Amino acid sequence: MLASTFSHVSTWVFDLDNTLYPPEARLFDQIEVKMTNWVAETLKVSRAEADHLRKHYWHTYGTTLSGLMQEHGADPTPYLVEVHEISLDHLEVDHQLVSNISKLPGRRIVYTNGSEPYARRVLRARGLEELFDAVYGVEHAKFRPKPERQAFETVFKRDGLRPEVAAMFEDEPRNLAAPFELGMRTVHVAPTPVEHPYIHHHTSDLTGFLSQILR
Repeated sequence: MLASTFSHVSTWVFDLDNTLYPPEARLFDQIEVKMTNWVAETLKVSRAEADHLRKHYWHTYGTTLSGLMQEHGADPTPYLVEVHEISLDHLEVDHQLVSNISKLPGRRIVYTNGSEPYARRVLRARGLEELFDAVYGVEHAKFRPKPERQAFETVFKRDGLRPEVAAMFEDEPRNLAAPFELGMRTVHVAPTPVEHPYIHHHTSDLTGFLSQILR
């Protein structure tokens, strides 16, 4: 049974975007527009060049912000505020997901490459905010992004998390490599499965997957 493979888990770590809400919500479409605008205005380049740089920095450094900081010395604080000022009006409460997460035994945390204030806004819109013991953003990793192992280690040390009794739920496959190396149970949450040695499980339905764990 699936439940037996998680019987040792006492800390449950969830990514935010496209993990605790469905990809169909397309929040990142709004964020990407904001990112491109910020890059264009700050670096004084065309929107086409800004869009290219946004994608290049994401692939090279893990996040657009990390690339901007490393190559241009960008101040992360105004960037994080600006790019996360998006509409959440179409997010809905998933009552079954709320119920399932509330039943997970032990400590429950959110760890995102976004900011903590943004994460809390999303969690509130999904009816999930009161269920988590802690919410960590990229600022808690000293602005180092997932998938860097050092980012995970910084946040986990701050939390007091023991990876060998923890599970990580994440939509971006590359962000599961470091948790796997640290000894965590890894779950890829996405519409399409991806085969990697560091992915233990895949699901396109987080609510249903948690229901199986809780049986």
